[in-house]
Amino acid sequence: MKRNILSVLLMVIFVFSGYAQNKRVKNVILMIPDGTSWATVSSARWYQRYLNPEKPNLYLDPYLCGSVLTYSSNAPIGDSAPTTSCFMTGVPSRAKFVATYPPADPGNDIIPMDSAMAYQPLMTVLEAAKIFNKMAAGLVFTCEFPHATPADCSSHSYDRGKYLWISSQMVHNNIDVLIGGGVRHLKDEHKDYLTKEGYGIYLNDIDGFRSHKGNKMWSLFCDDDMPYDLDRDKKLYPSLAEMTAKAIEKLSKNENGFFLMVEGSKVDWAAHANDPIAMITDLLAFDEAFGVAIEFAKKNGETVVIAVPDHGNSGISIGSERCPNYTKLTKDDLFKNVSKFRITAESLVEILKNTESAEIKNVVKQYTDIDLTDNELTKILSSEDYKKSALTAEERMKGTSVKKILTEILNNHTCFGFTTGGHTGEEVFLAVYAPENTFRPEGFITNIELNKYMSDILRIGNLKEHTATYFAKHTEVFKDFKWKIKKEDKKFPVLEVESADAKGKLTVNSYSNIALLDGKEIRLNSVVVYFDTTNTFYLPESLREIFK
Repeated sequence: MKRNILSVLLMVIFVFSGYAQNKRVKNVILMIPDGTSWATVSSARWYQRYLNPEKPNLYLDPYLCGSVLTYSSNAPIGDSAPTTSCFMTGVPSRAKFVATYPPADPGNDIIPMDSAMAYQPLMTVLEAAKIFNKMAAGLVFTCEFPHATPADCSSHSYDRGKYLWISSQMVHNNIDVLIGGGVRHLKDEHKDYLTKEGYGIYLNDIDGFRSHKGNKMWSLFCDDDMPYDLDRDKKLYPSLAEMTAKAIEKLSKNENGFFLMVEGSKVDWAAHANDPIAMITDLLAFDEAFGVAIEFAKKNGETVVIAVPDHGNSGISIGSERCPNYTKLTKDDLFKNVSKFRITAESLVEILKNTESAEIKNVVKQYTDIDLTDNELTKILSSEDYKKSALTAEERMKGTSVKKILTEILNNHTCFGFTTGGHTGEEVFLAVYAPENTFRPEGFITNIELNKYMSDILRIGNLKEHTATYFAKHTEVFKDFKWKIKKEDKKFPVLEVESADAKGKLTVNSYSNIALLDGKEIRLNSVVVYFDTTNTFYLPESLREIFK
């Protein structure tokens, strides 16, 4: 009996001590440098130190506290969609899946998956923070806004490429602040909705972005992704640090706190391209943004800042078989050449494609300080897509491109190595700042545990239960009603439900928060999702009471 009482007392003490530890947490800033391996961080730190010996450390360094294993439900090497999806929902998912439960894959699933849950939209941390805590929510990134990582926070799809579904959900999920790329993906109907909801909308308008007075805004730059930081025209495009500062400025006005996700999107893109200078400088741009978040968090005293990549990429190494006697290589041997690259390989490729052949050596010298050999020049002239070459199509090297050849040339002049142009499966770094007396995870954790940490400190409850409540199947919600799915618009089906006495009709739009009851508009506090794979609408259980 005494032992049972003691156990109960110890449990009470544990629960209340955990509550006390986290009671001051009001805001969470989740920062994701997409596709960043540990060696990318090391490369950026060394590069910065080489150029500025007085700055040997990154803003990240004091807060590095562990590593995170990220993976897809059925594969150790993750794709951006399922890995960030797990951060946001606590459920590992499959390649391409955005905040959606994957089909089971017996024999390959890393943890058992429930086949009955396949294609079930999953409540995210951002959605739960808005619905249950009345918190503000924001997204900052440098890719286009329906891209995988921002999409994972605020939409649901079994295919990350379905931008029409995703963009509509992101608009109708009432994100308070959204800043990044993707002007062409914001359709006229999206602009109309946001305008009615009181948002400031700024498209390729850096002055409007900087001067907006309200607290709700969408600010987009470029048709799709924004430029790499090294290539960025500062007069046209804000830095990731400035975008982060603007989002925090607006979101922090909410007395209930905020959730903000910041993505350094194009570290991943640079890694896919095996472009070390783009990887390094975009990671440093991310680090500057992290510094902005830390500065706010320290002053605010109620904010947790988490930095974690979603997966590794490229197998980059400081050191390559091209550079023998590696233990004797000096800092100049390793970093002098790359420190002279003035633009990314991507930008240099676009310049070279339209450069006369006689000027190619001069242009490469101007932007990289590399003196091309005659053999290297010949390779560029022989590429399939070099526009100014005098060579006939038959004389070109089949299956080559200026991008492929130039990347190989640039890397041959550095000592960085790459194993692949794809994602890699190593664990990624974890950096966390937490207020005094607030728990922070340390050591080795998984993507599932990171989700639990965010859910716990924000006290948003059980995401699985929220999923069942807000993304219930229409066949269950309206099982006692007459309903039909109308597909006149195949991309955006509509659910029509009649009351038992046939005197009322509910119309529910897909990928939206708008429903109509006898023609009168109703706004939901979550989005409705339709999947053709299951021919099912996923919507709030509360809609079954709509006719009462």
